[in-house]
Amino acid sequence: MNNENEVSVLNDLLKITNDRIEGFSQVENKVWDTYSGLKDDYERLVAYSHDMKSELIRLINEHGGKADDTTTTAGAIHRTWIDIKNSFVSDKDKSTLQNVVFGEDAAIKAYQNALDSGDLSQESSRTILDQLHHLESSYHKFEDLDKIRL
Repeated sequence: MNNENEVSVLNDLLKITNDRIEGFSQVENKVWDTYSGLKDDYERLVAYSHDMKSELIRLINEHGGKADDTTTTAGAIHRTWIDIKNSFVSDKDKSTLQNVVFGEDAAIKAYQNALDSGDLSQESSRTILDQLHHLESSYHKFEDLDKIRL
């Protein structure tokens, strides 16, 4: 196994995790009047995202790499698109939470691709699989917003 490839894959996931954290900061205090029942889940999601980031940085360092603690260009474009889109929609709260679901889905796909790449050690694969399960859990909590009437 090539450490360079593993570090590259882990850095990609770190950037995606940073995208999530940046995206979550845009949700702060915007939707809780309407969706107050989701606030505790959301706060756990944000806290766990920071834990995920720390785990990824640790793995990168353990494999002799340097953590690229930035975000992706695609993530920045998506956050800008969300701001523009939300300026035109009538139900900004619901739209904001739907964007959380969209972001979680994108992260799930990236994590699955990382696991499928064959570039991760067993330790990294276990950590990434654990993080993937958490992403899937949060995705399912937020995915069916039409049924949420809190």
